[in-house]
Amino acid sequence: MRALVVVSRFNEAVTRRLLDGAVRALAQGGCGDAVDVIWVAGAFELPVTVHRGFATGRYDLAVALGAVIRGDTYHFEAIANETTRGLGEVALTHGLPVGFGLLMCETQEQAMARAGGDAGNKGAEAAEAALEAARTLASMDDDAAS
Repeated sequence: MRALVVVSRFNEAVTRRLLDGAVRALAQGGCGDAVDVIWVAGAFELPVTVHRGFATGRYDLAVALGAVIRGDTYHFEAIANETTRGLGEVALTHGLPVGFGLLMCETQEQAMARAGGDAGNKGAEAAEAALEAARTLASMDDDAAS
């Protein structure tokens, strides 16, 4: 399997740790070196970049990684909601799994805890979920062909 990982530079201290977990999980899960990593400016750019990656036909799955941390304005809700909606739309449009590694946290501390701290590594978990979904879809295709 070939995987695309798209990661946001915004809140890079968090997203780099998510990326480390995702790449490790993908390597252990059967992708080996067949992992392409693309950095984008922020979370809002994740869906369109995954969409374009899937349109190439090169990928069996994607993992989208970002960290949106609440501030004093409505920006948090808008970015979190639209990025979530966009990633779901991309997965359904292409019929391919998108591991959802977008943290939506109240504080930087919460984000760091979920990026390899006390709460685990949500980047690794997103990669594992995408791998499992890709295997399930491939199995469904195999069953339909028989």
